[in-house]
Amino acid sequence: MKGLSLFERASRSFHGYPFLSKFIVVCAVSGGGLVAYADANSSNGVHALATPEPVSKKKKVVVLGTGWAGTSFLKKLNSPSYDVQVISPRNYFAFTPLLPSVTCGTVEARSIVEPIRNIVRKKNVDICFWEAECFKIDAENKKVYCRSNQNANMNGKEEFVVEYDYLVIAMGARPNTFNTPGVMEYCNFLKEVEDAQKIRRSVIDNFEKASLPNLSDEERKRILHFVVVGGGPTGVEFAAELHDFVNEDLIKIYPSAKDFVKITLLEAADHILNMFDKRITDFAEEKFRRDGIDVKLGSMVVKVSDKDISTKVRGSGETTSIPYGMVVWSTGIGTHPVIRDFMRQIGQNNRRALATDEWLRVEGFNNVYALGDCATINQRKVMEDISAIFKKADKDNSGTLTVKEFQEVINDICERYPQVELYLKNKKMRNIVDLLKEAKGDVAKESIELNIEEFKTALSEVDSQMKNLPATAQVASQQGTYLANCFNRMEEVENNPEGPLRFRGEGRHRFRPFRYKHLGQFAPLGGEQTAAQLPGDWVSIGHSTQWLWYSVYASKQVSWRTRALVVSDWTRRFIFGRDSSRTANN
Repeated sequence: MKGLSLFERASRSFHGYPFLSKFIVVCAVSGGGLVAYADANSSNGVHALATPEPVSKKKKVVVLGTGWAGTSFLKKLNSPSYDVQVISPRNYFAFTPLLPSVTCGTVEARSIVEPIRNIVRKKNVDICFWEAECFKIDAENKKVYCRSNQNANMNGKEEFVVEYDYLVIAMGARPNTFNTPGVMEYCNFLKEVEDAQKIRRSVIDNFEKASLPNLSDEERKRILHFVVVGGGPTGVEFAAELHDFVNEDLIKIYPSAKDFVKITLLEAADHILNMFDKRITDFAEEKFRRDGIDVKLGSMVVKVSDKDISTKVRGSGETTSIPYGMVVWSTGIGTHPVIRDFMRQIGQNNRRALATDEWLRVEGFNNVYALGDCATINQRKVMEDISAIFKKADKDNSGTLTVKEFQEVINDICERYPQVELYLKNKKMRNIVDLLKEAKGDVAKESIELNIEEFKTALSEVDSQMKNLPATAQVASQQGTYLANCFNRMEEVENNPEGPLRFRGEGRHRFRPFRYKHLGQFAPLGGEQTAAQLPGDWVSIGHSTQWLWYSVYASKQVSWRTRALVVSDWTRRFIFGRDSSRTANN
């Protein structure tokens, strides 16, 4: 009490002399702490706490998901104007591109995860996290219904409702089974950290089983037959990692298993890695053939049982039954049940993902955003707005469009409809004026005048360049960053919009639409060799590209902690090899 009275007397003294009350630093030596006290006194000598400033009501933002899109949004959001509530069944962010490395012990699971609270705790934004799963979205009433995923008895209070002003849906997706019988019951997936740990345990378990003395050679072959379904980047990288794990580590400690191990990669298309350059595809197929990985192209899985996987050869229809010890299913993504239910509510039943506009807003809602694997941008077609574009450009209402009139809206057209630039690039035209000139024929640029029908003809093929964005971490991360930047400047652009012209309305859009910038993609192929396809049609394959892969993936880690752990895991593997022990943490 004496200490408190002394503090009060000192405080009154300093309030009486404002020039002395600017800054006080008290150092608590015994506790090693430092306390700073500052007071900006009002001119009439009344304590500042007596007249508090009115607190402005912050907009409540609810973020569903802590994957690439959600975490990128949270990292880049820096406006204190929002009260942010994050809801996710997992309380961490996982660097998913390294999941194949986790399956074989090249990298430990703990090295690629960062607690979400660590990511947001130092931000100047009110962010709160709840570990729960959203099971219903009610956009009409601006509510989300959630359920705690804690198993502890909560006296019937596991479910709760959260209201919002803005909703950011970044829940990701689930594996796509194509309703193939037996997939959910008998296959392993590779979408989450728990999936990678389960695969790692299964691989080691199979080697231990095959080492038992009471098995026939035929049974050993089955147990040590690893089948990978899907020839995309994840499936190919896992097959390569597994091959390295077996040949560099497991064969040394299970020498009797050497002649029984087999890895098979099933792909329904004509080639693996078909989203890559043909040079990479050919190299990958040839390398797998040399490594002894059996690549079966044109093989569609029709059924999976507990010991066999049935495939049908595309074209001939021939069905084959393949005995296996473990199957990893990596064939693309499907819609999360919550998202599917929400899509039914808003009339998007026939889509594979939530349709959004170019500003990542769910179609029909100005306050609901969707990004990442759970959403797809429904890019508006030029031909849908062709009449409005013509009318907006024809300022003198002459019924024809001159080059000068058109040049005034060229930048807005290219920004609003990115397919225009892609079309011009493919046609090797410098700008859209060249396209108009081609439509008009051999006419001088200054003399070009187009009526509405000629204008439609000139742009009739532009929409053929429209493509959906791939469901990758790179796309999700860029979308999260873009949306956070929009939220940071929401108030600023309200009166000073910076987007393109509204061709079907007045004024401008508040923001520029989202534009994806492809930075390249990697395909690790095992044996310290990686293929890379980078912007500018640059393809690199080999050992030097593997070191580029190491550098990029280390730099992209979400924190210095995970960066240090991943690099130390790689170093440990180089020196000591991969760990083959089976523990609960694997």
